[in-house]
Amino acid sequence: MNWDDARMLLALSREQTLRRAARLLRVDQATVGRRVAALEADLGSTLFLRTPAGYQLTAIGEVAVEMAQKMEHAALELARRTRGADNEEAGEVRIATTDSLAHEFVIPALRELRQSHPEVRVVLSGSSDIVNLSQRETDIAIRNQRPESPDLVLRKLASWQMGLFAAEDYLQRHGLPQDGSFAGHDLVVYEPYWRGQAQPTLVDVPIGEGRVVMAANASMLLRRAIHEGLGIGEIPLELGQRDGLRRVWPQRTRAQPYEVWMVTHQDLRHTARVRAVIERLVAAFA
Repeated sequence: MNWDDARMLLALSREQTLRRAARLLRVDQATVGRRVAALEADLGSTLFLRTPAGYQLTAIGEVAVEMAQKMEHAALELARRTRGADNEEAGEVRIATTDSLAHEFVIPALRELRQSHPEVRVVLSGSSDIVNLSQRETDIAIRNQRPESPDLVLRKLASWQMGLFAAEDYLQRHGLPQDGSFAGHDLVVYEPYWRGQAQPTLVDVPIGEGRVVMAANASMLLRRAIHEGLGIGEIPLELGQRDGLRRVWPQRTRAQPYEVWMVTHQDLRHTARVRAVIERLVAAFA
């Protein structure tokens, strides 16, 4: 089994469909199916059962995946150590963050980086999906969740209180809600949180009496909806103030603040180009 075949095997075992595996590998779906079928023919063993629920590993397939994972670990370790030894302030650095943080902080930091380090090229991904630094999906991640892996180097960039905000236009049409009740008011919410809670709240107040008129899966969409007067929403105070929104119930905040963490792999933190990017990002949030 070569490394390309191992990548196909691992992707399909993790994603369980040809379409998702192809998207992960950035190839077309037919290529994944053809390569996996060829691998099974070469090994003389069935690695996957084709079921309505997707591709499921057979017993021998699980053994093959275990061996492929060892190949993956060795390849990633080689890449990390090679990249970590690079002292050139040039080359590519990949950053993964959310759309809001990219818009407000990361892109302005990159403008400064361009002036001081013109040979550094940044690949920026603005998505809410959690990336795996250990598998080199990115070099630097900026998230609102603190990872626990011992291989990662963490730095807290911000800790913001969460508050309620609305556009002046909305408040002129609907008035201020009575403190502690959303009765008669339209709400815009963060969709993953809203779907994942039995009793969703905004600033720790249950939203049951309000009307959810929009659920967004990205922070920029949520902020834009509030700005356009669709309803009341909960966002970090820092961002609400930047958007020129009016704060609702200023005495209320969510008990858990919105924390921003910068994360990189310990093998890359001393790489010159990565260090240069980190310094600019820290300055932008400061």
